[in-house]
Amino acid sequence: MSVEKIEESRVQEVFGASCIDLISSALGGEVLSFSDEFFAEASNLINPAAPIRRPGYFVETGAWYDGWETRRHNSEEADWVIVKLGVPSGIVHGIEIDTAFFSGNHAPLISVEGIFLDGSHPTSSSPWTPILPPQPCGPTQRHIWLLPSPTTSAFSHVRLRMYPDGGIARFRLYGVAVPVFPSDLNSIIDLAHVGNGGLAVACSDQHFGTKDNLLLPGRGKDMGDGWETARSRVPGHKDWVIVKLGARGCVEEVVVDTMHFRGNFPKGVEIWGIDRDSHLVDAEDQGWELIVGEAACSKDMQHAFTVENGLLKGQKVVSHVKMVIIPDGGVKRLRVFGRRVEA
Repeated sequence: MSVEKIEESRVQEVFGASCIDLISSALGGEVLSFSDEFFAEASNLINPAAPIRRPGYFVETGAWYDGWETRRHNSEEADWVIVKLGVPSGIVHGIEIDTAFFSGNHAPLISVEGIFLDGSHPTSSSPWTPILPPQPCGPTQRHIWLLPSPTTSAFSHVRLRMYPDGGIARFRLYGVAVPVFPSDLNSIIDLAHVGNGGLAVACSDQHFGTKDNLLLPGRGKDMGDGWETARSRVPGHKDWVIVKLGARGCVEEVVVDTMHFRGNFPKGVEIWGIDRDSHLVDAEDQGWELIVGEAACSKDMQHAFTVENGLLKGQKVVSHVKMVIIPDGGVKRLRVFGRRVEA
């Protein structure tokens, strides 16, 4: 298999509008098992935050590292770690291995394999499928690979192998979720939820917090895992984010959550909808229709807006929603509850 190495500067361009990190702990990814973690814990691999350095700081086992580091002189072919995806399953488009701050103790070579198991976990005899063949890694840098084509199978678990031992700061698995929807089309679900295939595809700005955080499970831990824009200084300014729903549907209710945003929440919000076959939709497309008219926002709370006017409720189907915040600020989560329609 021939894979393409991607420059760090192109990560957003290649994966930002079409993929999520399927194994991020913020999404619910979980490290299930590993061969060794003597120097640094394997769970650090799926931390969504960028790795940090604490020079001169030592713990019982040696220098502190923000990543996964195993013992020297591994007698086996490779050390390994098994990770459960944060969604039921996913199609893989690319992989990132970040060796930030690991120099002289970095992983020389890695490979990645996957498996799909419905409701169970891998065992020592599980049949793994290669995703990324062995690739060399250098010290203290991001290594990003684009697969020649997305995987033909969806995976629920992945295994990262490190030959023969060493350290890795972060492991990212770029791809798309394969949701499991209720069979009853009258069931109300969050059409925008990342686990249901929702994807934040574009935004006007994400200076302090990324658009992808809007669709994560739960309400998060602090202001850092929401979407926050820079302060605007232009009269009439508005920021926006566009979300491709996991399934086309009829919207019943929209929830805008400003939890943890206490001095920087938007003054107001609008929600728009559109039905398009394309993955990306222009923010200025003339087809956008208003779902929720301008409504005031408050700090640190969930704002629930029922679609009362019948403009879209039960009548029109939408594939994308656009949240407009007035004039700028931060939002923690966006929920779009509705009934999906058959493709």
